[in-house]
Order: sequence, then C-alpha cells, then structure tokens
Amino acid sequence: MTQVQTTKLPGNITVITENIPYVRSFSLGFWFATGTRDETPEMNGISHFIEHMLFKGTDHYTSKKISDIVESSGGYLNAFTTKENISVYGRGLTENLSRTFQVMADMVQFPRFKESDIRKEAGVVLDEIRDLEDNPEELIFDKFEELIYGRHSLAHPILGSEATVSAFNAETVRAYYQKNFLESELLISVSGNVHHQQICELALKYLNRSGSQARKKLELFSPIPAKVENIEKNTNQIYCILGAPSYGFDSEKRIVLNLLSYLLGDGTSSRLFQAVREKMGIAYQISTFMNTYYDTSCFGVFFSTGAKNLERAKEKIYKEFEKIVNEPLPAKELKRIKEYMKGTILLGLENITNRQIGQATSMLYFNRVIPIDETLERIASITEAELLEVAREILNPEKLFSLTITPAKVKILAA
Repeated sequence: MTQVQTTKLPGNITVITENIPYVRSFSLGFWFATGTRDETPEMNGISHFIEHMLFKGTDHYTSKKISDIVESSGGYLNAFTTKENISVYGRGLTENLSRTFQVMADMVQFPRFKESDIRKEAGVVLDEIRDLEDNPEELIFDKFEELIYGRHSLAHPILGSEATVSAFNAETVRAYYQKNFLESELLISVSGNVHHQQICELALKYLNRSGSQARKKLELFSPIPAKVENIEKNTNQIYCILGAPSYGFDSEKRIVLNLLSYLLGDGTSSRLFQAVREKMGIAYQISTFMNTYYDTSCFGVFFSTGAKNLERAKEKIYKEFEKIVNEPLPAKELKRIKEYMKGTILLGLENITNRQIGQATSMLYFNRVIPIDETLERIASITEAELLEVAREILNPEKLFSLTITPAKVKILAA
C-alpha cells in the first residue's frame, strides 16, 4: 500500500512524497513552473538552455564531480523542459537518497554559468537543433504546434532557434535564472522507498531560497482559423499531421478526448491503424497524439506514407472521422478502449519515475494529487454521448489543420 503526503515549506517549496515500501530505490524530481511559454521571442529557448547549464558545474562541484557522485552510487540524473515546466530528476538506491538530494539542490541553487561553458553548451544545443531539422518524424511535431498556435508563445520551439541560442551570454542567462528559477516556486516530488519527514528535513537543510516570485499570469490561447501548410525537405517519405487545438488541463473534456484518441489511433486495434495500415497497406506508422497544456492541447493524427498514397490516406482518415461522428459506437468497442486506456495507465505506474512525474503534474495543474482510482472511475463513467460530443467538436474537417513534410518537387493539393 502506497501513501502520498504533501507539505508546504518556507521559501515557497512544496514537497510531495509517495512511499512505496516494497521497492529499494527512489525517483526524485525538482520542478519549476516555467517553460517555453513564458519566454519572449528574443529569449526563445533559454529555459531549455538553462536546464542544460544546471549540469555544467556549481560553486561546489564540477560537472564531472556531479556525475561521479551520483553514478558511483548506482544512480543517474536527467532533466527535461516542456512548454510550461522544467524538471531535474534523479534515480538511485534508497540508501543514497541524501547524497543525491544534496547534489541536486546544489545544481539548482548555485550553477556557475561561466561564459566559456555557455559558449560550449550553445554549440551543443545548436547541434541538437540541427539534428531535429534532419529528423522529419520529430520536426513535424514542432512545426505543427507553430502552425496551430500562430503568434502565441506556445508556438515557440522548446529548443529555440540558432539565432536566439547563439545570442545567450552569462549575463542574460543568469538574470533569467534568477527571476524564473531561483525566485520562483519549487515543487519537490519523490516516489519510492522514502519517508516524507526525511525529504522535508533535507529540503530545509539544503535549500535556501526566497521563492517570492509567483508565476506570471498565463496569456490564454485563442483559436485561429485552420490552415494548410507544406514544408519541403530532403526526404523519401511524406510525413503528415492532421489535427487541431483542443482541451487543456483546465477542461473536463480533456479525458474524454484522451479516450477518443485511444479509439482512433492508439494501439494496433485502433480504427486508423486497422484501416490505413492493415487493410490498405499504405502507411507503416499511423497514430494519434495529444500534447496537453494548461488551457489547450495539440491533438492530431500523425502518419507517413509515399507520395502517391498521401491523398488516399487522408481521405480514409476523414472517412473514419465521419464514421465516429455519424455511426453508433458498439458497446463492446467502448469497453475495449476503456480497458486499454486503463491498462496503459496502470502499467505505466510500474515505473516509479512515471509515478513521480504524474504526481508532480497533478499538483502543478490541479493543486492536488489526484488518486489513480478517481481517474479510473472517470474513465469508466465516460458515455458514448460524451465521446460523440467531443468528436463533433474536434473532428470537424473545417477546423482541422494540415501539415506535410514532403520531398522537394512533390506537388501537394491545398485541401
């Protein structure tokens, strides 16, 4: 039996722990409620850049020493940046929790931001940007969010651009870090064989911060008219996304759309996989996705195919949309997708880092850790009528954006 506890500490620090007594390890995450969405166009990419720089040494540890301490204890450190949050996290054996916490606390409080390190890391991030440009399967997701979010900051790529990253220096990085990291709220999320009181004591011992800066009010997204866009690249296949902005964490309909996503394109029994890949044999990969933010999400269908099959694939996808909107959903199929969604969630919870991330996300967006049973009950309660309502709102062809990445000289129809 696991137990979740939450405590608010001085310095605007929130501690959430989930004790899992039958494991011998932990996952520890330090979370900051800031991301790409909070950046100006001139500062685009700086949140992700600072995430990198936190690993480049502190006032007390070199970059190599940080790695040596954690990895010689059987653990590892990692981090990621989203458009709304940044997480630095560590995995390790329970007996090494205190040491890992101390090192991570030092990383997020005393980064050096040496000019020479910034110049070197800028080169690394520029390579990361260029790698993305060479990978159409990943690039298309960034470009699709640029398309659907228009002039809103959610359109900004997490990595930034070559121009913005090249312009970062120690002064701008340190100023942005001071305001958006050091003076902001800090969420500490831990899952594993841990004790809540120990984490609170470690936080009080190793973290000395004001936390006086509340997150600035988010500029909410307002939908824009649907668009069709094509990007030419040196590729063999055509890559395509059909989709639209949809419900965010602030909407009760979000979980219904999630279930609709399972029906359409999650798993080999999904309608689009069966129709486009299995029956027509014209796409190796086809799936749905949903990137969720506070007030909106990016929902879509992604697939790749040959040039001669693009229009056939799109036509079939639209026909499957029509079926969902116009034909009754068999009770057996509704039950199947609910069980599949339930199984995916529960199997994911076998990984304690997923649990740590899940409870942190829940606290950041709902100000509480939502019990898993509550989520499962909501999934079980979703009706065909709810699915139909969401399908009619989201799968309307007039509201769908279309983005393709195609080989040069391939002619793409406008609609």
